[in-house]
Amino acid sequence: MSLTGGYGHLVTALAAFLIAHSLTNVRSLREAAMAAFGKRGFYGGYSVLSSVLLVWVVAAAIHAPIVQLWPQLPWMRWAPSLAMPIACLLAVAGMTVPNPFSIGPGGKSFDPKRPGILRLTRHPMIWALGLWSGAHLIPNGTVAGVLLFLPLFILCLLGPRILDAKRRRQLGEEVWQGLAMPLSGSLDWRALAMELGPWRLMAGLALPPILMALHPLVIGLSPYP
Repeated sequence: MSLTGGYGHLVTALAAFLIAHSLTNVRSLREAAMAAFGKRGFYGGYSVLSSVLLVWVVAAAIHAPIVQLWPQLPWMRWAPSLAMPIACLLAVAGMTVPNPFSIGPGGKSFDPKRPGILRLTRHPMIWALGLWSGAHLIPNGTVAGVLLFLPLFILCLLGPRILDAKRRRQLGEEVWQGLAMPLSGSLDWRALAMELGPWRLMAGLALPPILMALHPLVIGLSPYP
């Protein structure tokens, strides 16, 4: 397979991304890495590696041959524009709120009485990526688009259940219930907004226009409907 473009490049990049994520579920490898680099070093390195591999996958998709599977209708271009503000809010909150359940800055200083974005979902970063990939799959009806966005979308659908099971084993049932039970029940939107605070809300809403402005420069296509 050629690694200078084409579908071989894209499949290789995508395989590296998926393998890197699956290896973290191998307990012996994860514990060995944590022993070598520490918990913070492991998760920090994992986050950097995931970001680099995702950039590689996107770059490989951009340079792959264009083979259309379905036509891009005008309404399809609205899907990313409508989904990205929500995805950005989830991503900003997910990266800045303590989270003992999922991908994020870790569970240190997590307060079950003030869980922030965890009132909405225990996995804000996964759902942000899921919204991004799912919304972009709709207008990108090419072989490269499907190879890029569909596996990521499926991974995000399966990820919350897999992470819940893993964290439940790690924390133990009693600790898990103590952390998770306050998050169950009806959603208090007012408390959610107050706990997120104005700076997270403003950052989340300011990010989509910045990304849309950079989109033609980085991807080479206008994201506007």
